[in-house]
Amino acid sequence: MGYLNKLVDLIGVLRSENGCPWDREQTHSTLRPNMLEEAYEAVDAINDNDMTHLKEELGDVLLQVILHSQIAKEEGAFDIEDVAKGLHDKIIHRHPHVFGNVKVNSPEEALLSWDKIKKEEKSHRKSAMDGVSKSQSALMSAQKISKKAVKCGFEWPDENSLYDCIKSEFKEFKEASKADDRANMEEEMGDILFAVVNLARWNKIDAEQALIKTNQKFMTRFRKMEEMAQKPLDEYNFKEYDSLWQAAKQALKEQNTNC
Repeated sequence: MGYLNKLVDLIGVLRSENGCPWDREQTHSTLRPNMLEEAYEAVDAINDNDMTHLKEELGDVLLQVILHSQIAKEEGAFDIEDVAKGLHDKIIHRHPHVFGNVKVNSPEEALLSWDKIKKEEKSHRKSAMDGVSKSQSALMSAQKISKKAVKCGFEWPDENSLYDCIKSEFKEFKEASKADDRANMEEEMGDILFAVVNLARWNKIDAEQALIKTNQKFMTRFRKMEEMAQKPLDEYNFKEYDSLWQAAKQALKEQNTNC
């Protein structure tokens, strides 16, 4: 018996009458935060190119899959074999260029074929906007919404028109700010972010990953500032802060840190 089967049996024991009280108590809903957390930690390991960490985190993601499958089995809905079969059949069906007679000549053509088949499978969907996850980050949702609209031909004529749109949204936000119109300010800020996501998508940049990297870069620089500071940071004025920021940036550059 392979370790995958052993793991499935192990989770069954944990969920059994004589198993772990915590594991027995879990439901799909209570485990929802764990699924998100483990997935993000796996992404962190990928971003860090840490294979040891990635192996561990993929195990944690797999644990969530098996736990949910075990709970569903107990409810009579499905089990891990049903999950595996569904995935197996879907992969074969969406790769006729590998397992059938369809010919593709590039990754782009393969993706178009995948999208065409997926659309046929989801024929019950009435709108191009159907299928956007309600649980993923707003940034990821914005990029997916933008891509779905583009597939319907709703695209900017050129990149300059995107820059004009972003400038226009900033102007509208500034006007709302001057009027101290909080509701409109929030709306206009959303428009700015959505326009910037479109610019990222236009240039084939994943907005979510770009912001994750920038967040990490900022935290690294800020920690360097804390390390280099000669007095408490809350005692620095803006000019001193800016000088310290530039010094931290230069120090990290000399250390060959990607910051």
